Amino acid sequence: MNFFDIIWFIFIIFAFTPVLQQKYLENMRIRTIRSLEKKMGSRVITLIHRQETISFFGIPLSRYIDIDDSEQILRAIRLTEKDMPIDIILHTPGGLVLAAEQIAKALIRHPAPVRVFIPHYAMSGGTMLALAADEIYLDENAVLGPVDPQLGEYPAVSILQAVREKGIGNVDDRTLILADMSQKAINQVKSTIKRLLQDRMDSEKASFLAELFTSGKWTHDYPISYEEIKNLGISVRKDLPEEVYELMELYPQAGNRRPSVQFIPIPYKLPAKGNK
Repeated sequence: MNFFDIIWFIFIIFAFTPVLQQKYLENMRIRTIRSLEKKMGSRVITLIHRQETISFFGIPLSRYIDIDDSEQILRAIRLTEKDMPIDIILHTPGGLVLAAEQIAKALIRHPAPVRVFIPHYAMSGGTMLALAADEIYLDENAVLGPVDPQLGEYPAVSILQAVREKGIGNVDDRTLILADMSQKAINQVKSTIKRLLQDRMDSEKASFLAELFTSGKWTHDYPISYEEIKNLGISVRKDLPEEVYELMELYPQAGNRRPSVQFIPIPYKLPAKGNK
């Protein structure tokens, strides 16, 4: 073997290693999903949005709920028997209202119980999906978020507030159009949230929660904690299956930068008194 053969051999190894690693991860994910399905007697669907890396250039790519996600989840629901429960593992910053509403409405139409497991966070459209579930499993340190609509870079409620404060006669036509769209978007999302909740609580409480989540009381990235969700009267549990956390480990963050958090990934116990 000459020098150039060695170079080619090394190149082939480096070229195929990421492919093999990805295949290994996919197999481990399927194995963990099947383990959870057997344990829960359900169909398990994951909606996990990590910051990923475009393979060749190593460019970080942020993920969010989009039409592709809704198409895949709707297909998974169609392939599920009507008497089989559905478990969804959610980890998402949110995304398109259209896609989130499609998924949420499909979930509430499923006759069998729907459970949502949130190990870290499910913001915006992710919260909408959580509210569509019959049971919400939320890690005690995980959070949900408001579902107030955003028009471009601005919250819809803030556009309306700006028009109210300046007066209709003191804003341009574009801002008035945005204000009209903002009001429609808020009404639409509020109506959707109320429909998602009204089968599990009285109409007055569903209306109150729909107003709360869409009214702009909080900033769009406000973390609504387990305690706050419970105090709002929404049924929530925190005993997530261990497989959910194991599955999250199989969706690693982009590896093109030095990690900022490191620890030895094994459980620690305090030593018995008297032992060193």
